[in-house]
Amino acid sequence: MLILGTGALASLFAARLAATGVQITMLGSWQAAIEALNKEGVSFTDADGNENSFPVTATDDPAKCTGVQYALVLVKAWQTQRAAQQLGQCLGADGLAVTLQNGAGNREMLQAALGVERVATGVTTTGATLLGPGQIKAGGEGLISLGSHPKLRAVADTLLAADFNVEILEDVDSLIWGKLVVNAAINPLTAILGVPNGELLARPESRQLMAELAKEVAAVAAAQNIQLPFEDAVVAAEDVARRTASNHSSMLQDVQRGAPTEIDAICGAVVEAGKIHGIPTPVNDTMWKLVKAKVNSR
Repeated sequence: MLILGTGALASLFAARLAATGVQITMLGSWQAAIEALNKEGVSFTDADGNENSFPVTATDDPAKCTGVQYALVLVKAWQTQRAAQQLGQCLGADGLAVTLQNGAGNREMLQAALGVERVATGVTTTGATLLGPGQIKAGGEGLISLGSHPKLRAVADTLLAADFNVEILEDVDSLIWGKLVVNAAINPLTAILGVPNGELLARPESRQLMAELAKEVAAVAAAQNIQLPFEDAVVAAEDVARRTASNHSSMLQDVQRGAPTEIDAICGAVVEAGKIHGIPTPVNDTMWKLVKAKVNSR
């Protein structure tokens, strides 16, 4: 299986799949990670503190991974266009790319490059913390929700064999906007405050902001006639924060590394969709600007 990305979540999936005997190739651009992965494999620390390493192959050259049957897309949203172009070289004619990325717009970019029939969409609330190149620590155990696709069963079975929690749902837009609720409520606040997910629940002010962010996303989804995969957006966001309490969100990790964030594809996407449908999103707009200001200041 091909995994696009060499960051925290990509490394987590690589480790757990490799542990079951799946041969993993990772395609990325982070040279330090590529070197570490080829030399030492993926170094994985589980929730109990047990450390193991699993062999993988890593490269920055899409020509070295052609004819791929299945690919997991786990790059940042701002890297999706490049990933789509690379998959054009890597993915077999009957292959399937599955995006598990954050944010809106990833599916459409991949479909434009690969065709609708070769792209499946999913989301995950599984977390991981990047300790160093090729080194990760498991975060809270989440759920992988996949949109129904004729070719998806083999991928789902492979993930289940690696002890991931997997479900297959019919409504892909529901999955995407359900994840946007969670991402918008948790990621920018953790990035600005510099705290793990669970700390947001311990502070009355941040918990209130979480609720306002989640409600705005839910309102924009409703304006588009998108049925979210849960009844209460606030409860859903708080539940994820609680289950991943010790995890550092991907956006916080990006800010700490001085790397670009996915804020444009999360809060930014909510704000832009809100403008189209006449839904005010002042809290998401503020978070969008604050995270960009924080990144630019570095």
